[in-house]
Amino acid sequence: MKRKIYTAAAIILVAAVLAFLPHYTQVISYGEADVKFILDAGHGGLDGGASAADGTIESGLNLSICLKLDAIMGLCGYPTVLTRYIEDISYPESANTIHKKKVYDQKSRIELINSVENALVVSIHLNKFSDSQPRGAQVLYNGLGSSKELAEYMQAQFTNVLQNGNKRSAARVPKDIYLMKQINCPGLIVECGFLSNPDETRLLKTDLYQTKLAAIIAASCMKYKDIKGAAA
Repeated sequence: MKRKIYTAAAIILVAAVLAFLPHYTQVISYGEADVKFILDAGHGGLDGGASAADGTIESGLNLSICLKLDAIMGLCGYPTVLTRYIEDISYPESANTIHKKKVYDQKSRIELINSVENALVVSIHLNKFSDSQPRGAQVLYNGLGSSKELAEYMQAQFTNVLQNGNKRSAARVPKDIYLMKQINCPGLIVECGFLSNPDETRLLKTDLYQTKLAAIIAASCMKYKDIKGAAA
């Protein structure tokens, strides 16, 4: 019952977001999308990522947001591939250190991503800072294809629809992010908020806020072919 409620809420949220987006046109009809969206829940397995003061681990929230995003994209007829569906990751015996496990996981994701034609990667993460004041989402792009245009568009929707007062701008992915350096398709890292901010952490742990984040990401991705065509 609870799942049905959140599914219905997701549909309503996507419809509301799409109605709010400027100059939105439905450019991909159901079942006809030729862009394959790859949804990557950052970290996982022995790599928990960042952690909040209350012990909340990033990897679990990344996965929860990613699964909601996958459900919304599926409901709207957009094909997706997930780099992981669960929190656990199976490692080979040769990956006998934490470093080797992380390398194995990253290389496995890169291999999957690079095997998909006409892909766009959306990698879900959470931020952390030494100061507890920063909050809000930020979208990073790898510079391939129309990733910059999509990142700027998505960043604007976070501000306009969900986080009024968020002054962050879309930015280039740092050069030391291994996965984004190795993939051969447009890619975004969506930092959905700050685990170092207690108030935002409380929001990020709720299904409703996760669904809102997923709805904005989904609605922006649905705009991708329009942006891609304009940038060509």
